[in-house]
Amino acid sequence: MPMYRRGFLRAAAGLACLRPDSVARAEAAARGAGERTAEAIARDESYWREVQEAFAVDRNIINFNNGGVSPYPRVVQDAMRRYLEFSNMAPTHNMWGVLEPEIESVRRRLAAAFGCDPEELAITRNASESLEICQLGLDLKRGDEVLTTDQDYPRMLTTWDQRARRDGIVVKKISFPVPPPSMDDLYRRFEEAVTPRTRVILLCHITNLTGQIFPVQRICRMARQRGIETIVDGAHAIAHFPFRLAGLECDYYGASLHKWLTAPHGTGLLYVRREKIRKLWPMMAAPESLDDNIRKFEEIGTHPAANHNAIADALLFHETIGWERKAARLRYLRDLWVERLSGLPGFEFFTSRDPEQSCGIGTFGLRGKEPGALVAKLWEQYRIVATPIVHKQFKGIRVTPSVYSTLREIDVFCTAMEKLAREA
Repeated sequence: MPMYRRGFLRAAAGLACLRPDSVARAEAAARGAGERTAEAIARDESYWREVQEAFAVDRNIINFNNGGVSPYPRVVQDAMRRYLEFSNMAPTHNMWGVLEPEIESVRRRLAAAFGCDPEELAITRNASESLEICQLGLDLKRGDEVLTTDQDYPRMLTTWDQRARRDGIVVKKISFPVPPPSMDDLYRRFEEAVTPRTRVILLCHITNLTGQIFPVQRICRMARQRGIETIVDGAHAIAHFPFRLAGLECDYYGASLHKWLTAPHGTGLLYVRREKIRKLWPMMAAPESLDDNIRKFEEIGTHPAANHNAIADALLFHETIGWERKAARLRYLRDLWVERLSGLPGFEFFTSRDPEQSCGIGTFGLRGKEPGALVAKLWEQYRIVATPIVHKQFKGIRVTPSVYSTLREIDVFCTAMEKLAREA
């Protein structure tokens, strides 16, 4: 056996006694679920107790900002620890020579899980990096139009604005009500905004502000018929609700994996349709020999292999729960707090309850109260973490529980909001 393999196995064996049975517990819960529907399992607290026990989180804090960054389960923590300790034994050999090549296994696993060719998928550090590769890497000239919405992620809008200043492109931003009346309404707004100068459409798969899901496939088909390229911001979609990347029919797709997949912090993916790889410039320079290779987007210099290698453990955990069950649970948790608060005076809701248009994210406002002040009180008085949302059209609080969240935490949050509403 090669010496480097012996060293890695010794490191792994030294940590074996600390490795928890989080995947085994999730598997046992899945076996006990039987043939019940995802909606029925969403209400089975004994099932979700096993999932909750897979996370080492501080239960004195109620984290309802998993849409920003989620804790990862113990099985992922342990994988990260093993890889980091092995890397540190001899970094140039162990990290570059042993662990870094395993990115190819992660690439294949991600492609199989989310439905694309492995040769169309790059491993990145987050959605912003993935999307900026596309936004900055496309050849656009003065006067070319880019179409997006005014509810995309601020960093993506800033990137387009920089290209407008630097290259003279024109950025058009669609507005839409929250919640919109229908998916058809969203589609028509894009279709009607297209002009002969439109070259690129950037759209959210699901927005970070209210959790609004877009009719991505329909918009992408319309764009392709007109020779327009499509970039989809999937930061909040991957491992949140079921879909297949190839089925979206987009040209480019960027996502973070440290949100709903519960992968290591600082991990993401970039999908590029195979025939589009050559003409898309990487954000950091790559040799000409990689022009047609998806790996040119991974030429970022020295970085820890542990982060991207442990994505495989996050995928295992996600697949053990099952995408349909996960989405049903997230919707169930969202509906619990929305239904309890919706009958109270002063509350307004900016997220659609239509299952086609939303999943686990919910955003609401309390008339007459600033969201920043309410979020500060939630933290100071109840140790609840939520997200203030301030947009030119609306102001509110975004709430994003995850699979490890408990019904008690939902109850504490609702009780806190009821008290704050009475004070208002």
